Amino acid sequence: MSLALIIAILAAGAIALVVAIILFAMAKGRRTQAVFLLILGIVLLVVGAGLGWQQWSPNTAQPLVATPKGPVQVRALTALPVEPWVREAARQFNATNPTQDGQPVEVQVVAMDGLTALGKFDRDDFGALTGGSREGLSADETQRLSTTFPTVWIPDSRYLVELANAAYKERLGRDVFLTDGEYRARPTAISLFVWGLYGSRADALAKKFGDINWQTIHDAAVAPGGWPELGGDPGWGFFKLVVPNPRRNVGGLAAMIAAAGEYYDRTNISTADVTDPKFQAWLKELMGSLTDVGGASAYTAEDFALFGYSAGDGGQLLESDLLNNMEGIRTRWSDPLVIRYPKYVTWFDFPYSIWVGPETTAAEKNAALQFQQYLLSPEMQKLAVKEGLRPVTNDVNVTEGDTLFTKWAGQGVEAIVPRTTRMASPSRDVLLALLRWFDLNVGK
Repeated sequence: MSLALIIAILAAGAIALVVAIILFAMAKGRRTQAVFLLILGIVLLVVGAGLGWQQWSPNTAQPLVATPKGPVQVRALTALPVEPWVREAARQFNATNPTQDGQPVEVQVVAMDGLTALGKFDRDDFGALTGGSREGLSADETQRLSTTFPTVWIPDSRYLVELANAAYKERLGRDVFLTDGEYRARPTAISLFVWGLYGSRADALAKKFGDINWQTIHDAAVAPGGWPELGGDPGWGFFKLVVPNPRRNVGGLAAMIAAAGEYYDRTNISTADVTDPKFQAWLKELMGSLTDVGGASAYTAEDFALFGYSAGDGGQLLESDLLNNMEGIRTRWSDPLVIRYPKYVTWFDFPYSIWVGPETTAAEKNAALQFQQYLLSPEMQKLAVKEGLRPVTNDVNVTEGDTLFTKWAGQGVEAIVPRTTRMASPSRDVLLALLRWFDLNVGK
């Protein structure tokens, strides 16, 4: 039985009772009481009719009381180098009890290497809506989108976003990540690819060749006499290069692209460049000095700290990773690490990219904007600097206070690095060509 019917029955019963009492009062000559009871009956009739109408009428507005809902969730796929910073920022952001459209907001951080995430986007593992709308979805399908689909992607570099967007535009006929407007992809922090070498090895190479660059590393790699020929200790054996495994860390691809930039002495590399037989022969000689490619981890700088010289003599790695492992290297090994900056700078800007398709709701998108602004705030940019990252805002300095940049300045860390020779973002074809070459010549 509906609530409206129950209310109507009770109201009718009350009115009947009042009418009976009125008739009894009139029979006894009590007119005053009869009038009072008549008024009371009319009031009950009006109230009962109003409640019944409110329940039965299909167009009646609902009470102005917000129905409790779950939090607006912002799921952020985050590249490994910035994951500790983003996770801590999310913890602090959530602690402020943020809201969006009157509902609580919760940021969830999912650590995922940029290449792994790109592969998932390419395969559409997250399940984009091909129809371009949520209409017709079942309750379970809507719930799945609300709890699993990524709201934000923070990959290592902007070119990964461009590659994913190009694939979806071909599949869906629309952009899913924007380059302009309110929801455009924006850098959150910066880290450069730099040379990290043990000091003794860097001194020997500098004395033999001068600057530390890819040609220097190539010549060291192919030296038939090993370190004695290079002016180093015979006990060092042959030169061992350290580069992240390109199948596990996008830094491995970045290193090969940087090597191509120095080989051709320009910032823009094409597919024809990386498939040129002369370049491939030079690159094979260079990469032939890699140590344990098959077992190499994604955290190459961490391997320096844990395994010392057995991990390698030096290589081009992410500046923030090196800075975070400098102390571990110093405390475990007698030979401190030094940092040198290449002529052609490859840098990651970790763009905050909001998914703009119907898979995410307007509330989720706007909540994501809130967290983006929080990451760009001076407090969170200072926190990024503490993690060895460079800020993207002008009001934060890497040398302000006791930072990793000031702590390791004596080991070659530079606060200001010229970016006039920044490597251009590679195309999908260039990346695929390099990965294929690596699989056939080095990673097999």
